[in-house]
Amino acid sequence: MSGALPPGALRVLPVGEHALLVELPGEPETGALHAELLRRRAAGLLPPVREIVPAARTVLLDGLDDPARLAGELARWEIPRPDQRAAGSVEIRVRYDGPDLADVAELWGVTPREAAERHASAGYRVAFCGFAPGFGYLTGLPEEWAVPRRSTPRTAVPAGSVAVAGAYTGVYPRSSPGGWQLIGTTDAVLWDPSREPAALLSPGTTVRFTVAEGP
Repeated sequence: MSGALPPGALRVLPVGEHALLVELPGEPETGALHAELLRRRAAGLLPPVREIVPAARTVLLDGLDDPARLAGELARWEIPRPDQRAAGSVEIRVRYDGPDLADVAELWGVTPREAAERHASAGYRVAFCGFAPGFGYLTGLPEEWAVPRRSTPRTAVPAGSVAVAGAYTGVYPRSSPGGWQLIGTTDAVLWDPSREPAALLSPGTTVRFTVAEGP
């Protein structure tokens, strides 16, 4: 992508007394606005805001003193497309041994081994983060490989579980309930408060999964 977002690409809605929800056409535009918001906050060009929360096609700004004023300014911003190279890249080694791998393979019409190779062959990018600290929603799986969530969510998914749901891939940073299909495990640490940055993945980061052999 190149150039700035076109005029009218975003829609700003008030949320309560101190928040704004910005709607955008898609993930690339959402990523561009999120990057611009972070840039402006780091440069001291953004009014104080407690949280900036990107999702698939929205960005929530919460904790604003004067949301109406910022809403007016947002409509006039020139928002450059982000330089994806600046977000960095991460390689994650995966043991494709998840309890749902056989089910996912059946949905794809391949063997579990082929499903692992298929998943690892795709190129991924972190579209947005949420659900839990360090959890990134990764795009890259073709839509025809999208799989449903489990009909019955698990009450506890182990940390390091690599999972798919819809056309998204994610890695659970800590043990938590979850309804995604578990296809593998990794030793990668997704969230470490003592590390800078604490999150291994951030919006825009490109991710490559590799098949780890053995235990």
